Amino acid sequence: MPENEKKHDITVSEAGRKGGETTAKSHGHDFYEQIGEKGGETTAKKYGPEFYEEIGHKGGESTSEKYGPDFYKEIGEKGGEATAKSHGHEFYEEIGHKGGEKVKDLIEKGKESE
Repeated sequence: MPENEKKHDITVSEAGRKGGETTAKSHGHDFYEQIGEKGGETTAKKYGPEFYEEIGHKGGESTSEKYGPDFYKEIGEKGGEATAKSHGHEFYEEIGHKGGEKVKDLIEKGKESE
């Protein structure tokens, strides 16, 4: 085999990256969506909703320790700005109305149970 055609050893990371790129080219975005959904459904059946609650809590704690409370304020503001930009004023009117109706219903139910 000529010198320029010699295969070189690659790391596991490099092999994984190359395999992922090849799979992405041949199967596309929908493939990853489908296998992700199947994996999520299987995990949900196996571990239940408590599993997701637990890992979400752990992730939140870890993020809080790493970035501090200002991080949540900052991403909340960014999310609010993005939502306002994409949905507009009417969106907030609609969800405010829905929230008000829900509160009204809860108050009625509370009065009925007295």
